[in-house]
Amino acid sequence: MTQDPAFLLAASFSSDPITAAHDLLSQLDSPDISFITFFCSAEYPLKELASALNQAFPTTEIVGCTTAGEITPDGYGQGCITAIGFKQSGFAVEAASIECLDDFSLTDAQMLVDQLISGCRHHEIAPIKGNTFALTLLDGLSIQEENVLVTLNSALGSIPNFGGSAGDDIHLAKTHVFYNGEFHTDAAVVMLVNTIYDFEVFSTHHMNHRNDKLVVTEADADSRCVYEINAEPAALEYARAIGVAVEDLNHEVFALNPIAVKLGEEYFVRSIQQVNDDLSMKFYCAVENGIVLTVMKPGDMAADLISKLEVIEEKIGEPQLIIGCDCFLRRLESELRGNSQQISDLLRQNKVIGFNTYGEQKEGMHINQTFTAVAIGRNLNV
Repeated sequence: MTQDPAFLLAASFSSDPITAAHDLLSQLDSPDISFITFFCSAEYPLKELASALNQAFPTTEIVGCTTAGEITPDGYGQGCITAIGFKQSGFAVEAASIECLDDFSLTDAQMLVDQLISGCRHHEIAPIKGNTFALTLLDGLSIQEENVLVTLNSALGSIPNFGGSAGDDIHLAKTHVFYNGEFHTDAAVVMLVNTIYDFEVFSTHHMNHRNDKLVVTEADADSRCVYEINAEPAALEYARAIGVAVEDLNHEVFALNPIAVKLGEEYFVRSIQQVNDDLSMKFYCAVENGIVLTVMKPGDMAADLISKLEVIEEKIGEPQLIIGCDCFLRRLESELRGNSQQISDLLRQNKVIGFNTYGEQKEGMHINQTFTAVAIGRNLNV
């Protein structure tokens, strides 16, 4: 007997917000849908899109964010909106907002988590322990990810958590999260997902380290700005290390020549956002004086993704859905290397829905140039 899907999936490729909202409604129209998460292009007129979504789904809770690219049921999308409708027969989903990211305390985090847990328990879907994960969507230009995530992770305790930083189609102007019927900046939304199904939160990247070492000798951690590397202007030293003229540094070069910090035995990419006029460099992730950065070389993205998904399938069986946070620099790299269609096909074949991010989140860490996700299986865990 064929198992009924636990989700309804939707996408609209219309640039008109009213049409897009109607498209989602036609694909998510079911009395069993109790919660909707969406990911949309920042090119939409956001006030009009919010109004259209509120009219289309007047009684269903909706959260979402703007992106640097969408992952739809058909693979990579651009300039569109994609959504997941959670069925109440298999999920209890509760959401709460964080509206002052720079003033988010452990007490605030504990109150928020307690509220979410209480809401999930009320639905009596499954015990919280072992059956619950958290998904966080966060303003990707707030420079508050590290503080918020560490604090939230402490309050979540053993509950696995992941998420992504909202994008704005690489304009680097304003990124938004959606909750309570409106788009917001300098904010985050946290979803607690309690489910009857097996799941696995995971992260992967395809980077290999080289021997080049770059020591940050002057930086402003609060603004994620590095002024000097190896006691030289940061952009000059980075350009020298990768063999590129400083005037040629751009997003494409950053995607193909990432740098990472080694924590334990693992390397974590610290992606460069831009080069400033004074030859300092702004990063998407935390940087500080004294850290040692390693120049990385991208490996085979498709092979790494296939290998990771095979491991996941061995653990929980074939996923019925993967909610994915995929760094926009990975997508850019795949376009530059001419294999974006292959990656898009892999995402489609493995039922990935999500978005291209300005940073990924896992277990309280803010990371870059990864594919970080939750795979939800078909087997019952209760």
